[in-house]
Amino acid sequence: MKILAINPGSTSTKIGLFEGTTEVFEKTLRHSAEELAPFGAIVANQKEFRKEAILAALEEAGVKASELSAVACRGGVLKPIAGGTYKVEDAVIADLLEAQIQHPASLAAIIGKEIADENGIDAFFTDAPVTYELSELASFSGHKAIKRKGRFHALNQKAIARQFAEDQGKKYEDVNVIVCHMGGGITVGAHMGGRTVDVNDAVSEGPFTPERSGDLPTRELIDLCFSGEYSHAEMKAFIQGKGGAFSYTGSIDMREIEEKAEAGDAEFQLVTDAMAYQVSKQIAAMGAVFGGEKIDGILLTGGIAYSKYITAEITKRVEFVAPVTKFPGEVELEALVLGTLRVVNGEEAAQTYA
Repeated sequence: MKILAINPGSTSTKIGLFEGTTEVFEKTLRHSAEELAPFGAIVANQKEFRKEAILAALEEAGVKASELSAVACRGGVLKPIAGGTYKVEDAVIADLLEAQIQHPASLAAIIGKEIADENGIDAFFTDAPVTYELSELASFSGHKAIKRKGRFHALNQKAIARQFAEDQGKKYEDVNVIVCHMGGGITVGAHMGGRTVDVNDAVSEGPFTPERSGDLPTRELIDLCFSGEYSHAEMKAFIQGKGGAFSYTGSIDMREIEEKAEAGDAEFQLVTDAMAYQVSKQIAAMGAVFGGEKIDGILLTGGIAYSKYITAEITKRVEFVAPVTKFPGEVELEALVLGTLRVVNGEEAAQTYA
């Protein structure tokens, strides 16, 4: 059973071909700014360009689209839904095309469904970024006018939680874990009974990240908004894009920041330690969500989990909550395929997007 996995990014499209659970090949198709410029700000305009690049890569690998059994797509900008695997249907495509937020991830299902339809197969997406499973208590923000969104790295968080559960000889639904994904965004999720019952919003909450501000003092933030010094767009960048470690160091590369800290730069060292401190505090706070139930593990994942220093700093602060296990990097393509296989093999039913 050949499954094509599609995961588009801003300037690249990562694809993988799997024979069952075995990866046959993986390739990252790079798209230059010059190539993407003619399509403007609407990501759907890139559909044919990226689709042709994907099919060309398959052909180059000696694979015909007609040989595929299914297409596994990254989830896009949809309305909040529960986690799981969904068949890509017309309602999904309609909402992706009408979404106000332009995100390249939305191209996966649009392209995937076309390839699937042309070859008489189905396309699926698993654990979309809009996965929303917050408990009723967790949904409270502190003001009635604002409901917490809880956008997070659902695909990788849930995949790592499943991997941990399997390593323990258990099912995902039977473990209590705190998963911390650390990359350009940092999210810490409490996973209970197969659901992420609480998690910080990747854009506006939680620890500061390489380029996001996370939690900020709200009074001071309001003052900045009305100071006349910043436009609406500049304030958006203040919290996402030019916030976090970048605002302190001028760099979004944690490897560079850590290298300068190791070389003796006191400011870079302090920023590194402050990030580890805030992540640790978020993890420890999530421990309260479980209401005294045993927590099976704290799982550190994402690109920053490769850092021995940062993970060691976090571990020494939070291991009193539960044992810490590192899963550096991400397994998104594999997670998409495994989600599709669970449905195709009858292990779980495909959810319906409505």
